[in-house]
Amino acid sequence: MLNIIGGLKKRTKLDVPIVNVRPTSSKKREAIFSILESNALKNKVNIYFDKYFLDLFAGSGSMGLEAISRGAKFCYFYEIAKKVIKTLENNCLKICKSNNFAIIEQDVSKSFFKEINKPLSVIFIDPPYTLTPFKNILHNLLKANLILKKTIIIIESEKKTKINFPYLIKTIDERYYGKTKITFLCLND
Repeated sequence: MLNIIGGLKKRTKLDVPIVNVRPTSSKKREAIFSILESNALKNKVNIYFDKYFLDLFAGSGSMGLEAISRGAKFCYFYEIAKKVIKTLENNCLKICKSNNFAIIEQDVSKSFFKEINKPLSVIFIDPPYTLTPFKNILHNLLKANLILKKTIIIIESEKKTKINFPYLIKTIDERYYGKTKITFLCLND
């Protein structure tokens, strides 16, 4: 069981799918959202109100649902595992209305993200640690014009993973939590 840690739905319990999921811990989620909110304040940017989030390799949906609980308007969840999607949908309905989310059953590493028709405030990318699809995903998001000047990209990976990304994107912060690396990216100026 996971809990939402902030916002209107704080303490709401989320179910965790039994198979193939490694949910982002409460400690890491708290750190990620703290860094996001600090960055938003520093840059005088609103990351929640009337904003759209993208949660790739969504699993339980804890990252996108945390954003909705904190005020995001909508989250696109991409997940390919059918057994996981039912739990994800149930979690979404605990936190928000059906017009606040879309679950796209698709292989993220091959997606061109045609289902997304709104600019994104934050993108979460948290694949299984055995996968490193980052450069391809970021390239396809750029090609679809979904990464804007103020979009923040967050990648959760294994500590030792080398992340290759297109030259249009730069690292703005990187943190380590045990075996995990959290990388924050944005467009180059």
